[in-house]
Amino acid sequence: MALSAKLQMRQSQSLVMTPQLLQSIRLLQYSNVELAAYVDGEMERNPLLAAGTSEASGRPAAEMDTPADSPVPLQPREEAAAGTQITGSESDSAAFESGFAGREDAGDRPERTAPVARGEGRIGASDHDFSVEDLAERRPSLNAHALSEVRDAVSAGPAQKIGKAMVEHLDESGYLRLSCDQLATDLGVTVAEVEAVLTTIQSEATPAGLFARDLAECLAIQLRRRNRFDPIIAAVIDNLDLLARRDFAALRRLTGEDESGLMDILAEIRGLDPKPGHAFDHEGFESIVPDVLVTEAPDGGWQVELNPDALPRVLVDNNYLRTVRSGGLSDDDRAFIGECQQSANWLVRALDQRAKTIVKVASEIVRRQDGFLTHGIGGLKPMTLMAVAEAIGMHESTVSRVTATKFIATPRGTFEMRFFFTVAIASANGGDAHSAESVKHRIKLLIDAESQGKVMSDDDIAAILKKEGIDLARRTVAKYREALGIPSSIQRRREMNARRLAS
Repeated sequence: MALSAKLQMRQSQSLVMTPQLLQSIRLLQYSNVELAAYVDGEMERNPLLAAGTSEASGRPAAEMDTPADSPVPLQPREEAAAGTQITGSESDSAAFESGFAGREDAGDRPERTAPVARGEGRIGASDHDFSVEDLAERRPSLNAHALSEVRDAVSAGPAQKIGKAMVEHLDESGYLRLSCDQLATDLGVTVAEVEAVLTTIQSEATPAGLFARDLAECLAIQLRRRNRFDPIIAAVIDNLDLLARRDFAALRRLTGEDESGLMDILAEIRGLDPKPGHAFDHEGFESIVPDVLVTEAPDGGWQVELNPDALPRVLVDNNYLRTVRSGGLSDDDRAFIGECQQSANWLVRALDQRAKTIVKVASEIVRRQDGFLTHGIGGLKPMTLMAVAEAIGMHESTVSRVTATKFIATPRGTFEMRFFFTVAIASANGGDAHSAESVKHRIKLLIDAESQGKVMSDDDIAAILKKEGIDLARRTVAKYREALGIPSSIQRRREMNARRLAS
């Protein structure tokens, strides 16, 4: 068999991932904090980039133009997000701490939104970025620790969503600065559900006292963990104002203790931690700055817009570019300026495209989840990444990147975009499917409404759900019930009988 060399022409298609295309994909999945850090780095490296405000440059905004071949960056409505400020009285804490030596002085704190951890910090790539502090061991963040405690304390489902919402309203001391009534209204659940979740978390979360609503509750939780919350100590805890004033005579009258016994009680209270949240790292925390704002429109619908606080704006300084080009430049300098101009133009276009993509995805989410915005968790509809991608003409992976680490501020609270994606459950009558979370919520409501002698089995619950148009098998009801941490009908009946006999 003879061997010979041949030349052949073959045509094929392939996707070439250029460095700029790869970076555009990364920009989509960046959080607003990561994006701001990236943009700051680009502005340091590229002399043609400038902040999108006239104050930053000291020159008129007209001189800070985008290039002619690039679109103008998306302009959101220049109004600040109307976030709810959660305030809490510090008087109890200040009073408690003023009565004891060795505790830090309580001070007024500015109102702030709930903290969220944004990474653990990195050592800079260059020598001048290096800092000895970067080598120090960092304490875990309060936000990350509290989320972990919620996941361990309550089962997945509505209860865990309620717990995660509570984490967003913890202050630096670890106190919950939002009432159960307000949280129930925001989430569309009952106050009893919120209080039940809070009680469970408070009894199991560490350190003891985390998720307390005030100083007295924080101390009481710690004493209960030590089996020391007796009526005498409870009377002292209920009268912290007397303790702060050192009115020991009044405390002796209230408790019936002599001076020696009262001093023992005070020594025990001194050993408690009035601010359990201070054991965690608060450096590197940022407020949750939502990427998208959803408000009620005048026509009764929903208005979706970008949050200007989460949208970095950069412009290409064409005035500086003309000044540099008018001078004598070497070939290397001209090549460098050309690269800077190309990079600046790309960044402006990429940021504009990222903003438009986020709004497009968020608008479709809001359109599909109108029931949740109106009625709460019970109105949450099943939704998948693929369904959203097909509706807006994008690839599923693009929608996945957009919804990662992005937040939407709604009238019911601020949620991560991924919160709105839930599994679908078929309808028994051929209607619209139901979301798994809303079905779990309905199962919990049915069980909460049980009375003595009317405990429902999983079959009974499945039959009721089928009448309501939710096609769910008995074993699926059992799986959802167990996920909610609810015991079987036999166990619930025994507990009811035990409570009846005890009363």
